[in-house]
Parts: sequence; structure tokens; C-alpha cells
Amino acid sequence: MTNSIHTDRTLERDRSFTIEVTGEGIASAAPDRAVIVLGTVTEGDSLKELQEKNDAAIAAIQQGLQAQHIPQEQIQTVTYSIQPQYDYKDGQQIFTGYKVTHLLRITLDDLEQIGRVIDEAVTNGANSVSDITFVNRDTEQVQQSALAAAMKNAEAKAMTIAESQGLSLSSIPCQIQELTDSAPPVLFKASMAMEGAGPSIQPGQLTYNAAVRVWYVYA
Repeated sequence: MTNSIHTDRTLERDRSFTIEVTGEGIASAAPDRAVIVLGTVTEGDSLKELQEKNDAAIAAIQQGLQAQHIPQEQIQTVTYSIQPQYDYKDGQQIFTGYKVTHLLRITLDDLEQIGRVIDEAVTNGANSVSDITFVNRDTEQVQQSALAAAMKNAEAKAMTIAESQGLSLSSIPCQIQELTDSAPPVLFKASMAMEGAGPSIQPGQLTYNAAVRVWYVYA
């Protein structure tokens, strides 16, 4: 969504006496929360057997997660689906069975638990590890830092232009327009090949970007 700030002057009246610049800013923060999506995907002919197998695996996974001291409110079902499977032969659709998918969303505030949680879940029957999303819970402050950096960048550009032309620049912009929101959380795609001590997950840094268009009155 685009935000604008105006002074009492109308932009139409000032535009012929303004310098228009854009500014970009970046701010980084270490992630302090991870959201993991994992669970079971089973395929076969008997829907009842698939559901029973799936339910047993999910129950074992949840017990394992509780053994890792993860509160129940941080474990939620995010996907449950039953899909008929078909093959095609000589232009004919042939029913081949069912695919049952049950995925859990697990929220972790201790990033050191990620590898152990995934390993425990796989040991207890998980055969699908989907997205791992890293976020910072103080996103607003980081976004504001990126926006402040974008404004400083725009001001520096305007000052350079004004000084090169011998112009006197107003210290207060007559219009500010925010061009972009901050970047979304970094998304890590986990692989299925996980054995031994568990995967090594490196969350790295989250980077947020901001951009503005700013108009300064000059004389």
C-alpha cells in the first residue's frame, strides 16, 4: 500500500520548483522464530488402512514433539486431505488408489531445536518436511529502520543534486511517498533426505527493504 505525506502547499504548485529523488534502505535482523511444516503422506488402495496408518504416525509425531517440550498450542494441523489417484492408459482414466496427507505446523522460539525436532518427527513417521519459515518477532522496528535508511538515502541524493546546481534546498520535503513494504521472511525449503543426527539448518539473517520517492522544494 502506498503512503503519502503532503505539506500545506499543493504538489501541483510546487512541482516546477522541486527536485524529485528516490531512496532505498536496508535493515537486517537475526530471526528468533521458526515455523516448520511437516507430517505424513501415504498412498495405497485401502482408504481406511491409509487413514489408520496416517493417524498413528501423526500421534507418534505429536508425542515426540511433546517430549521435546513443545507446547500443544504450538502444534497445529495445517493440511489434511484425501485425494483419489488416477493413471491414464489408452486414453482411459484408471483409479489407482488414494493419497492421504496430514501436515502439522510447528512454531519454535528456540532455533536450536529445529534439527532435533525434524529428526524426532522423521524417526516417528514423518515422511514429508515442507517449508521452514524464519521470522523476527520485532518486524515493525526493523521495517522502520529500513524506512529511515531510505529517507536518509533520498535526502543525500537531493542534497548532491542541489549543491551541484548551486541551489538552496528546503530541509523539509514537500511530499513523501513510500514505494515498497519490507521484504517477507526468508523461506527455507527442507529436503527429505534426513538421517543420523538430523539436518543442520542455518537461519542466517533476515533482510528488509524499503524505498521512497521524495520531493524537495528548491530556490
